[in-house]
Amino acid sequence: MGRFEVLRDLLVNPQIHVLEDLEPASVLAALGVASFCGLLIFLVYRFFHKGVLYSESFNLLNVMVCVITAFIIITIGTNIVLTLGMVGALSIVRFRAAVKDPLDVGFLFWSVAAGLTAGARLYTVALLGTAFLAVLYIAFVFARLDKRAFLLIVRYGDGAEEPVQAQLKQLRYKLKNKTMGAGYTEITAEVKVRRNDTSFMEPLRQVENVENVVLVEYTGDYA
Repeated sequence: MGRFEVLRDLLVNPQIHVLEDLEPASVLAALGVASFCGLLIFLVYRFFHKGVLYSESFNLLNVMVCVITAFIIITIGTNIVLTLGMVGALSIVRFRAAVKDPLDVGFLFWSVAAGLTAGARLYTVALLGTAFLAVLYIAFVFARLDKRAFLLIVRYGDGAEEPVQAQLKQLRYKLKNKTMGAGYTEITAEVKVRRNDTSFMEPLRQVENVENVVLVEYTGDYA
């Protein structure tokens, strides 16, 4: 049967292309699994988020995306006509919100994948996949905690250039920015800190003419 015959049959009698009859228990099971996966993603993002700023609304969005995706997959899996209509409707959707942290994109894909598998009744895949990604992400978070990148900002007056540089050389720093003004210099350098050891800040602070020493976690959003 050619595609024109299929389209003709759809228009004449759409009910012959019903793929399956949904029962309330089946729908609730799929949405329940999607909700459970979304809740697990919510908890992982809530307690192990290491971005610049935690967003409660984005975290709730992960749960909603997971359940909504499952709802869509359940719907389009019942009828070819609904499938074609849903594809056309979703093609006009445009999202304007900017995702600031690249890791947030991964969480969105995670939510979509969990919703897809739950909506397709692949409950084992949805649960095991979500659990595996949760363990993998948490493992990377703890591995990252051992040694992290920070921005060290040192502001000092005239005459402190050489002692400050001598202290910085011991840290194996990478210069990010240097600002020189009337009577002061400000240096921003990337340094590696192991296990939150900030003892190197005290020798810098004690250098004569050093006004302040600031340490900020570097997540890639520095401008």
